[in-house]
This record gives sequence, structure tokens and C-alpha cells, in this order.
Amino acid sequence: MTFRYDFAPTPFGDALVVFSDEGIVRFDLSESSDPTVPWLLEGISSRLQEVPVPDPGAADELAHLLDDYFAGDPVRFDEHVRLDWRLIDGFHRTALQTITSIEWGQTMSYGEVAVVAGSPGAARAVGTACRLTPFSIIVPVHRVVRSDGSPGQYGAHPEHKRYLLDLER
Repeated sequence: MTFRYDFAPTPFGDALVVFSDEGIVRFDLSESSDPTVPWLLEGISSRLQEVPVPDPGAADELAHLLDDYFAGDPVRFDEHVRLDWRLIDGFHRTALQTITSIEWGQTMSYGEVAVVAGSPGAARAVGTACRLTPFSIIVPVHRVVRSDGSPGQYGAHPEHKRYLLDLER
């Protein structure tokens, strides 16, 4: 298996995109102002047990989709790019795959996702899956909200979640 990486611009900064032979394995919105720093690859390399190699241009198709998305077009990323789910399994994977079905401009509560994913009462596990997602934005975890309709967190950046929800309204 070969792993490679490139960067894709977003309004939040450049995202690290790691590819396997099977598809995107990680889309990471770094908190660093310099996405080329080695620590970005350290965590993913240890999980993959291989260091991805640079592949300039590999994220071009995704970058175009992101441009469309941030311009307000209702892009379903899973219809255009292949995802390699190797970094997440069990219920967390099931929850994230359920979240891919939430349509543009719609939301579901953590509890509703748990029910649809087949584990009523697993709302906290859905929250954990959202926090651990290897596919930020591509799997629209920002569309999962608290039961009272409030946005909740989005990693360390709840303002990003609000931005994405507002964009889709």
C-alpha cells in the first residue's frame, strides 16, 4: 500500500489530505499556520505504520470540490471522492457512515444519529465519532447538533461549525 499527501486550501487554512491506493484516508484541518510542519504527518504515520510521501497535485480534484462547497454549492463529497475508512472502525465508523447521509442544510442530533446507526442511547459515542473523524468536512459531522438544536463543539473550533452551518443555510 502506498500513502501520499498533498494540501487543499479551505477558509480555515490549508488542510492536509492523505491518500491511500483506495482513497482519502485523512483530511486534517490543522491548527498550524504552517501545514508543512513535520508533526502533522507524525500522528498519521504512526497510525498507518508508514510515512506518506508528498504528491503535489493529488488533492486538486478535492480542492475544486472544496471551492464549490465554500461557494455555497451543495456538494456531497462521498459522491465524488473515495474514502478509505481504515482509521476508524466499529460503531464510530457506522456513525460516521450514517452522517454522510445528512443532506446539505439539514441537521440531526447526536441521539438521532445513534438511532439511525442502530444503537439508540449511544449519543455520546456519536459525539466521540464526530470528534475522531478522519474526514472533517468531507463527512459532514458539523451537521450533527445537540438535542436542543444548538451547534455544540467542533473540535477546538466551534466557530468553524457555526460557519459551516450558516454556509449551508
